Amino acid sequence: MKKILLVVFLAFNFSVFAQDSSQIKSQVRHTIDELRDFVAIPNDALDHADINRNLTWLTKKFNERGFNSSVLPTEGESLFFAAMPMEDSKPTILFYMHFDGQSVDPSKWDQPNPYQVVLKSPEGDGWKTQPFEELNEDIDYDWRLFGRSTSDDKGPIVMFLNAIDLLKKNNVVLPFNVKVILDSEEEKSSKPLAKAIKQYKELLEADFLFIADGPVHVSGQPTMVYGCRGITTLSLTTYGPLKPQHSGHYGNYAPNPGFLLAEVLASMKDADGKVTIAGYYDGISIDEATLNILKGVPDDAEVINTHLAIRNPEGVGSFYQEAMQYPSLNVRGLGSGWIGPKARTIVPATATAEIDIRLVPESDGNRLKTLVKNHIKKLGYHITDSVPTKAERMAHDKIMTITEGNVTDAFRTDLDNPYGVFLSDILKSTFGQEVVKIRIAGGTVPIAPFINELNIPAFLVPMVNPDNNQHSPNENLRIGHIAYGVQAIYQVLSTELRE
Repeated sequence: MKKILLVVFLAFNFSVFAQDSSQIKSQVRHTIDELRDFVAIPNDALDHADINRNLTWLTKKFNERGFNSSVLPTEGESLFFAAMPMEDSKPTILFYMHFDGQSVDPSKWDQPNPYQVVLKSPEGDGWKTQPFEELNEDIDYDWRLFGRSTSDDKGPIVMFLNAIDLLKKNNVVLPFNVKVILDSEEEKSSKPLAKAIKQYKELLEADFLFIADGPVHVSGQPTMVYGCRGITTLSLTTYGPLKPQHSGHYGNYAPNPGFLLAEVLASMKDADGKVTIAGYYDGISIDEATLNILKGVPDDAEVINTHLAIRNPEGVGSFYQEAMQYPSLNVRGLGSGWIGPKARTIVPATATAEIDIRLVPESDGNRLKTLVKNHIKKLGYHITDSVPTKAERMAHDKIMTITEGNVTDAFRTDLDNPYGVFLSDILKSTFGQEVVKIRIAGGTVPIAPFINELNIPAFLVPMVNPDNNQHSPNENLRIGHIAYGVQAIYQVLSTELRE
């Protein structure tokens, strides 16, 4: 898989650097140094002190570029906002990125400290560590930077800053007003964001939203994403005996919560993986024109299946992009009793399934959660939102505790939106390749509040390599994609928007 990607990326780079490779390389070198400095500040989304230290760094770096910046308090962690001096005659682009990151377990990484960026070159099926001095003479665009948030999402932030540097070096008069909003809780669902957008609506007003997050398509072609699925969660717990009991004494007598839970979960999907809960897919229809757009994405089912090591995918859609147009129902975690060397001969007291539901614009998260709960009730369960009392347990044959997570809505912008056409045309002309247009991505970016409150279209323009290991150990950023990101932002901000 890696070798295939490298061949594609090499071809992709030819057009990227055709205009002025020396100037781009010089800016890429500076970007690398600045990204190392930024990544060195831990950014665990769960750590308040981490977030504050990153806000200080961002304030300094944006102010150095001539932005007016502000730290915007919310009900949670503060947002970072920056804007260049405004001119009423110019249209306004609002850039969204996030600077928080997933937590790390250093023991799972192939380097001592995930916050100290390590430079590596491809070697066989693995990677060889290189000293950064190797970049002083020349830069190999297939080498990578390994570290937490190099790709998700500190890399694009630093690409943006260095595109601004390059615009200033070339004395480009920007045809846009530029605003930037940086999220501090994206990795934990951005719960305060919707209310904050209402509060700071006037500050955030713009003509369209440019989201620099996520990876380009695996083909290596320039990519635009016109929507993202939303997400909500449920936690389901079934009950057996009050405390774990000896399976020799109470097996065949005390109900086993694991079997109870398994029966509930199995009832929610058929053999093809389609959700069987009544009404779950209501409101979704895909016409022939949309189907053709979905088929235009150059996915390779054989490559995807080989990568996942699966013989056949589920049957929600007839191919990958079609499957993304429907809400999902996913068991993201299961737990009951003890497993492995710690396994005990007991009837467990409880069994828990953690569920996530990916949403599409046609589906309402609260409605789908209600459908799931109603389905469980029809199976004979008494539902609680907390651990049941002993009296409740004695009064009902089957009890399930269900706790609900917040809802992050999906969004989708029309593929023929004029601002989207503008961006797509720039990417195509800049990089000399057709742009992969993805109607809706499977993952979630908390953008719907911007669309709903500001009434503007939104577009994801991914900047990083598809095999970047985001959220996982050994997250990385391919150096060639730094050049891609810098040049993409440069071309967008230096191109006049025409009617």
